[in-house]
Amino acid sequence: MNANDITLRRAVLGDEATLSAIGAATFLESFTETIPGPDLVKHCRDQHSLAYYRDVLQAPDPRYACWIAEYVETGAPIGYAMTAAPDLPTPTGDQDIELKRIYVFSRFHGTGAGKQLNALANSHAAQLACSRILLGTYHENHRAVAFYKREGYTLIGTRQFQVGDQVFDDIIMAKDYLV
Repeated sequence: MNANDITLRRAVLGDEATLSAIGAATFLESFTETIPGPDLVKHCRDQHSLAYYRDVLQAPDPRYACWIAEYVETGAPIGYAMTAAPDLPTPTGDQDIELKRIYVFSRFHGTGAGKQLNALANSHAAQLACSRILLGTYHENHRAVAFYKREGYTLIGTRQFQVGDQVFDDIIMAKDYLV
């Protein structure tokens, strides 16, 4: 499998069911071995609901955007990315944007889908003349941290991230080249 097996598109109103499904599924796949099941389910129910993604797709702030990666053969979603206004415990400005979510099913790791989704998010930030793109990620997710470092992000801080009743230590990373 390679990049030719994957298409990417901007999500639009009407895609909230797809985003909800792929968001919950990829989060469950990514953290099944780390987070207790009831907390995972609660998080997915609250943070990957249809209403949540409908609000994102209708947000008046142009920094809110989603992209869906799909398997060419079936059109099934295999990953997604989302940008938003920053919601991080670090100083941010009006020209900053957050890469809020970027997930690809593990079966599709190494196909370039994550790199392509990240490029779309960066391109979106550049089109909006954002000065910096930030993200938070679980500090023990070594694969993700290595990916972000390869993509030019650097460590700028930490945060606490709650999933259900569990609290995890995340790192905050940023890339400053976008102006």
